[in-house]
Amino acid sequence: MSGELARLLEGLWEREPQPRLALLFPGQGSQRLGMGRHLWGTSRVARLVLEEADQVLGWPLSRLMFHGPEDELTHTANAQPAILACSLAYLAAALDADILRGRPALVAGHSLGEYTALVAAGALDMASALRLVRRRGELMAQASRERPGTMVAIMGLTTQEVDEICQLTGAEPANYNAPQQTVIGGPQEVVAAAARLARERGGRAVPLAVSGAFHTSLMASAAAGLAQALAEAPIRDARIPVVGNAFPWALSAATEIRRELAIQLTTPVRWLESLQFMASQGVDTFLEVGPGQVLTGLVKRTLPKATAQALEAHLLTEVTG
Repeated sequence: MSGELARLLEGLWEREPQPRLALLFPGQGSQRLGMGRHLWGTSRVARLVLEEADQVLGWPLSRLMFHGPEDELTHTANAQPAILACSLAYLAAALDADILRGRPALVAGHSLGEYTALVAAGALDMASALRLVRRRGELMAQASRERPGTMVAIMGLTTQEVDEICQLTGAEPANYNAPQQTVIGGPQEVVAAAARLARERGGRAVPLAVSGAFHTSLMASAAAGLAQALAEAPIRDARIPVVGNAFPWALSAATEIRRELAIQLTTPVRWLESLQFMASQGVDTFLEVGPGQVLTGLVKRTLPKATAQALEAHLLTEVTG
């Protein structure tokens, strides 16, 4: 990990706790052309993080982020390290500017974002996380070619209603995002049948621009390949508890984290339960650290009394817990 990022994170871990604050890190789909470019020119520490990402991967990730081409940026194997690097650049800039004045009670990330959360928590170093998510993206892309699939977001129906539709059609729940937003996945014809049934029952079905059915059984080969990479990765006990996707409660031990990451690709992201767990622990302030505001919106739909803001939008100049 770069000296500056390591120094900033050490400082974060040693600060007084903010028991009402959680940091959230976005996943794939949050990428966009030009993300992080303004950080390069305005934050020295953010620029160092992005430069290190280029060095670790051995190719100019930052140039792809800033200038494209966009179709290459959105490729799974490129988008995943790009979002991780950009999110860590935001975190470094926020720490350097003293926006975060205390240690968050919990951290969490959506799918890919879980790896970013693990870096913030001290369970993974940045270089190892970048290599893991690059490999993860390659494996997911390969699995998608071998067993093609798609994903659809179902809006306006409860999780129980969507589960029933999946049972009837053979589709699989992939992301439990909010009380009435569940993403399903599976083979094209199966997901199409589930989408039709969801519409018949009063819901909306929005196709997602993805290359495969992530977080479903169609990712089994990717999970098997990732297991080998995880076995070799230097995962440590977390300095800040990480709320899991597959296991939506606080994880700190390295053994728990390895188990979480090993099954994450083929099981649903239980983001709704993750948010509810954080609220049950007294968290009522959420800061999304990374490109976009997707997670901020999900917090507002799930926990309407909570405060949720996105660092990228410069909505937050001071975080108090």
